[in-house]
Amino acid sequence: MNLSNLRPPAGQKKSRKRIGRGMGSGHGKTATRGSKGQRAGTGFGQKRGFEGGQMPLHRRLPKRGFTNIFKKQYAIVNLDRLEKLEGDSFTPDHLLERGVIRKLHDGLKVLGSGQLTRKLRVEAHLFSKSALDKIQAAGGEAIVIGATPDPAGTP
Repeated sequence: MNLSNLRPPAGQKKSRKRIGRGMGSGHGKTATRGSKGQRAGTGFGQKRGFEGGQMPLHRRLPKRGFTNIFKKQYAIVNLDRLEKLEGDSFTPDHLLERGVIRKLHDGLKVLGSGQLTRKLRVEAHLFSKSALDKIQAAGGEAIVIGATPDPAGTP
C-alpha cells in the first residue's frame, strides 16, 4: 500500500447539487424552489432569526439590565508589572511608550497584585487601596493625577 493508491470509500464523496442548470441537470424549471410561494421568486432573502412569521426568539425574551453611558474605563496596571520594569518613576505616557498599556481610555489605575521590593514613584489617575499601601510601605510615592492636592499631604 502507498499513498497514491488511497481512495475514499465508495459513496463517501458526493457531487454537489447544481441548481438552475437546465432540464438535463434533473433540477431544471423551478430549480428545487417548488412552484409559487414566498420563497420561490427571485430576490428572496431571509433575515437572521426569521421564524416563518412567528415572533422570533430574540423578541420573545424579556429585556434585562441596562448600559451605563457614564461608565469610565481605565487602563489597568498591576504592581508586579511595574516591579519588573526598569526605572523608578512611571507616568501614563511612559507606560504607553513602553507598551505596558495599549490605550489610556479614561485614565490609568494601579492595582495591588504582586509584591513591591523597591522604591517607586508612580503617577496615575486612580490607585487601589492595596496598591497605595504597598507603594508607601516600600518607601515610594503615589501621585494622583488630576486630583486637588490634599493639605495633609496624603494622595
